[in-house]
Amino acid sequence: MVMKIGRESQPILMAGTFFYLIGGIGLFLLGMSLLTDGLKAYAGDALRQALVRFTGRPSKAFVSGALVTALVQSSSATTVTVIGFVSAGLLTFPQAVGVVIGASLGTTSTGWIVSVLGLKVNLGYYALPLIGAGALMKLLGPGRWKSVGLSLAGFGLIFVGIQHLQTGMEGLSGLFHLGDLPSTGLIAHLVIMGIGLAMTVVMQSSSAAVATTLTALYTQSINFEQAALLVIGAAIGTTVTGAMAAIGASVSTRRTALAHIVFNLATGLIAVLLLPFFLRVIQWAQVYLGLDAGAISLAAFHTLFIALGVMIFLPQAGRFSRWIERLLPDKGPALTRHLDPTVLNVPAVALEATRRALCETAAGMFRIIRQRLESTPNPNGGADVMELKQALNAISDFFAKIPPLADVPPLSQARIAQMHALDHLARLRDYLTPPAVLQRVPASDPRLSRTLQMTLRILHRAEQGLQVQATADVSAESGEWLAEVEAMSLELTQLHRRARPSVIKQTVGGGAPMMALQTLDAIRWQDRVGYHVWRVANYLGGDGAAEPGLPPDTLHPAD
Repeated sequence: MVMKIGRESQPILMAGTFFYLIGGIGLFLLGMSLLTDGLKAYAGDALRQALVRFTGRPSKAFVSGALVTALVQSSSATTVTVIGFVSAGLLTFPQAVGVVIGASLGTTSTGWIVSVLGLKVNLGYYALPLIGAGALMKLLGPGRWKSVGLSLAGFGLIFVGIQHLQTGMEGLSGLFHLGDLPSTGLIAHLVIMGIGLAMTVVMQSSSAAVATTLTALYTQSINFEQAALLVIGAAIGTTVTGAMAAIGASVSTRRTALAHIVFNLATGLIAVLLLPFFLRVIQWAQVYLGLDAGAISLAAFHTLFIALGVMIFLPQAGRFSRWIERLLPDKGPALTRHLDPTVLNVPAVALEATRRALCETAAGMFRIIRQRLESTPNPNGGADVMELKQALNAISDFFAKIPPLADVPPLSQARIAQMHALDHLARLRDYLTPPAVLQRVPASDPRLSRTLQMTLRILHRAEQGLQVQATADVSAESGEWLAEVEAMSLELTQLHRRARPSVIKQTVGGGAPMMALQTLDAIRWQDRVGYHVWRVANYLGGDGAAEPGLPPDTLHPAD
């Protein structure tokens, strides 16, 4: 590296240069964070619902991931959201792979914004009023306008940060000739890629690393080949954050992070091996398509090599996802597999995770009670009961960590409905063992035979309905089966009411009092089971309304 200034003034100039560089990077990162947070808050559930709605086949998932990432300007935000969706059961893993691939392409939009607007036009000065207006909207604006203000302020800070980066890079080029670093040969390529990777890890943002590289190229601090290798290193480095977040996380999180790592690493290696080819394509585009040399060409290179990776991986998304699933099999408890701590910062997704876990746990509880009433052999009976109890405890602990939602009525109502469901399941847990008399109901006792058949029908229908709800969106059609469960539960209550005086009256004519008490206990047990099953089904499969019909104490005596 060749020094271009006197030794006596070098420390002052170096300090000023690095101040501009560090400050510029900081402002850029802050701007990106505010822009992302503001857009996510403004879009709210609409963004999440759109991502789920338009995520079907891997190809559609790819388009969704690219568009959402281009909108929020953060592949990390998209990836984290997708991890939450997979954990909550809203997306399958092959769909998540499509979104992750799309996010990698979508994040290249940052390079185009920086190269076309941030470097060609000095917007730092003109962005200052935008920051002021955004700050005022954040402080004084009503409702969702606060989020719009946050986004505007973040957008402005991005260009102020780029302006300071340019100043710092110009000073750096006066101190050192970074272009004198070797750029040919495998070792040189790996070293420069390593620098790009390190920049991304330190800044925790590939967008910031790419923006810094674009600025360095624009100020001629580095040559194009070096800049291309830095961008490749940044693309690989962006996976480090996901890898670190996946340590100790759920299987869904680790699978998604591994898919991101494998895609970006493979794409980066392909780009290095085909670097001469890519450079010739860019040169051809400059000559015949009028592509501007410098920063815009580098943005085009970034998009080009990621697009090649997309063309290789997207057609094989199904096989790729199955390979990842074989590498990381799910060995955890099946009932609580949706409860990923990483989704707690997105209450809507966290509540969907608990809803699905509750549906599966309730269906399992109904199945065990039904099998015991039918005297169906179950070699894992004890283990299944223990798993159900552990699942209820895990769901309760996870549910308690979901942030308060009093200011979001739909989510607050969903939370209340799930709390009711948890309460009824906790009570139903005490009814897992049927009375002994129900396991040997005499054919001559029509009252017990009829209530037993009704109880079995309630359990079976509710189990079927909740199994569908556990794999479907909350808006899935559920009216018919819920109405059936409600009608049967109310009919079981009426049978209980009519049977009670009849059984007691039998003892007057010489019936055995102990047998009468056992019969009454069995009918009462079935009534309580039917009631709790109905309420659980209503809160998890219905609209979560308050207790319908007559007051609960009128229909069913308190426990």
